[in-house]
Amino acid sequence: MSRIPTPATIADAPEASQPLLEAVNKAIGTVPNLHRLVSTSPAALEGYLAMNGALGKGKLPAATRERVALAVAELNGCDYCLSAHTYLGKNLAKLDDAEITANRNGASNDPKADAAVRFAAQLVKARGHVGAADVEAVRAAGYTDAQLLEIVQHVALNTWTNYVNSAFATEIDFPVVTARIAA
Repeated sequence: MSRIPTPATIADAPEASQPLLEAVNKAIGTVPNLHRLVSTSPAALEGYLAMNGALGKGKLPAATRERVALAVAELNGCDYCLSAHTYLGKNLAKLDDAEITANRNGASNDPKADAAVRFAAQLVKARGHVGAADVEAVRAAGYTDAQLLEIVQHVALNTWTNYVNSAFATEIDFPVVTARIAA
């Protein structure tokens, strides 16, 4: 049971959040529990959706975004995000089980994506205090400075959702995957 009451329906959410939740429902055909829980604060929901939407227009491929989300969720011990991104990774990004396992381990079986996932994992482990060699390794794999910034922003956004879900025990509404790292 969530530590913050999760609106059961869009109509149960604060009035200012309802159009935002309707847009989520229209876009993906459902409103995940995370979105409904966050809708308790229309400002938080708007901020989350705006950043997520902006990053969706970025230069990182969708599969790499899912890989990063999996690595961050595992490192932060967030079962909700790990469950959601395992589902999205398999069904939308078409990642196979071996790739998802590699991502959860902070790596990738794709050489270019491996640099991005390793960088994201290092950002989490070092709380952003990465070295010049970490940045250069991602550049050497072919990532632009814009993509480097997007990786950092994806880590920040995923860390935020990890913290929301862990702090408030969001009820998992995806096939459950449990982090190996204790939260």
